[in-house]
Amino acid sequence: MTGQMQRIALASRPVGDPKPENFSLETGPIPTPGAGEILVEVLWLSLDPYMRGRMDDAKSYAASVGIGDTMEAGCVARVLESNFDGLAPGDIVEHRFGWCSHAVAPGKDVRKVDPTVAPISTAVGVLGMPGLTAWHGFNKIGQPKAGETLVVGAATGAVGSLVGQLAKAAGLRAVGVAGGAEKCAFAVEELGFDACIDHRSGDAKAIREQLAAACPNGIDIYFENVGGKTMEAVLPLMNVWGRIPICGMISYYSGAEPGALDVPRLWRSLLVNRLHAQGFIIFDHWDEFPEFVSEVAPMIADGRIKYRESIAEGLENAPDAFMKMLKGGNFGKQLVRVKPETA
Repeated sequence: MTGQMQRIALASRPVGDPKPENFSLETGPIPTPGAGEILVEVLWLSLDPYMRGRMDDAKSYAASVGIGDTMEAGCVARVLESNFDGLAPGDIVEHRFGWCSHAVAPGKDVRKVDPTVAPISTAVGVLGMPGLTAWHGFNKIGQPKAGETLVVGAATGAVGSLVGQLAKAAGLRAVGVAGGAEKCAFAVEELGFDACIDHRSGDAKAIREQLAAACPNGIDIYFENVGGKTMEAVLPLMNVWGRIPICGMISYYSGAEPGALDVPRLWRSLLVNRLHAQGFIIFDHWDEFPEFVSEVAPMIADGRIKYRESIAEGLENAPDAFMKMLKGGNFGKQLVRVKPETA
């Protein structure tokens, strides 16, 4: 196929918060698919906090993005050309194509998306990697029991919003922590949380006091998305035998916030309360995806699970949307509409 494609490359490694100069918009020829490959046009691009870690040249659970390489991301795309049996032009697929307008990938590696199940944007949101993250951490590590209390940070984000709704569906008390009165109201009034605390309302002590009032029976499950003062506020309120699925630590991704973490106190809390704290990377659990979809997709279809999306228009606006997301500027799942679905 002739024509030009665009991509966002990593121009330099950020020190602290990412800045516009860390990204570059590149143009080049549309690639040609080889044997067993497909060519796609990207429709939806997912922006997620973990991407900040991939910008660093540091040891992690996955390789860093190289300087000059395309930024990594999960995408929903339309097949333009196919050299792979089972996929045809017009099919909708999900894969880690990256921050780009067009891409080539092995057909065996992509996931075909059924547009009749839910809007295709959900394939990188509530019915994609973020959704599976919420479902696995809550069910497999949280080990929820009806009547318990759950607290989740970033409660209106792609992961946290589903965690809270799954908790309510399982008969738990769900308390969120989010940034701002609007997000807190959304968590309670639209998502069905029992309460939501604004983390901008004070320091860790003030947040702890509000959480203590919202969680009169203590906290049994803390779904960790953010770290920072939210974590400091929660830990003293954890019940004996509490569980902490550690999904993310967004407040530390660009460098620790002011105030050193009191590691001895943290370790003592784990010991005294016999807490089970377990970090997890969702790509280790992708075999659970069919079970997750079979449970959550019907809940979305009948309205038991609600979701919200923040949409940036155009690939060129991905860096700005990403930088704002890391500061809490998104409301729900952060997406970039690279190309209209009907075009």
